[in-house]
Amino acid sequence: MKNPILITPVKDSLKTTREIISSLRTVCQDIPYYIFDDFSSKETRRWLEENSAQYGYKVIGLEKHTKKSSPNYRTTLILAQKMAIENGAHLAIVESDVFARHETILELNKLAEELNDAGLVGSVTVDTAGEINFPYTFATAIDKPTIFASAKSVSFCCTVLSLRMLEKFDFNELPQNMDWFDVFISRKSRQLGFSNYVVKSLPVVHKPHSSRPWKNLKYKNPILYYLKKIIKQRDRI
Repeated sequence: MKNPILITPVKDSLKTTREIISSLRTVCQDIPYYIFDDFSSKETRRWLEENSAQYGYKVIGLEKHTKKSSPNYRTTLILAQKMAIENGAHLAIVESDVFARHETILELNKLAEELNDAGLVGSVTVDTAGEINFPYTFATAIDKPTIFASAKSVSFCCTVLSLRMLEKFDFNELPQNMDWFDVFISRKSRQLGFSNYVVKSLPVVHKPHSSRPWKNLKYKNPILYYLKKIIKQRDRI
């Protein structure tokens, strides 16, 4: 079984980004790893470039592929899909506010290979106390088995997109008026006849909004949060 292509989209949040890269790469570096830098600050970009050899990843600057301001998840997905298909590999995504281990990625990749109908296979997310948190609170139900096919969307927090699904849906067809595509691709996967799986036995720590600190306004000042979301058209899903 071939190792997946692993990607992390990054937009600043340097402290969290450093910790996440370290958690993924300290033990082993046998998975091809790509950091998609989305117009980060000079400080963040400098750190990413200077530490690429130590942690064994390649930085892909999105400024070479688009002039659109952040977020550029659509461009990231298009480029990553092409890489995965060319390499005949599944695509693993670990976002920059999620702490995952190398072993977790390999296990998710194994499940994507063994579950013949798998479109997406994602780790359930937990807080630092080990309690399931956003966006997988629906997985707390007692009747949910360790691995289950979900009718709800599978987040890209720590998820493998199967090669068979990637080969059936061209990401160039993703809507251009959206910022985030977890919901869209989860639905598309099911429409294509695949099942999307959530894995409770491979939890990853998720610190919501660490990669997008402005979203904490939702809890501190919800009126200002929604004004910014509407005026600046942020987080369109």
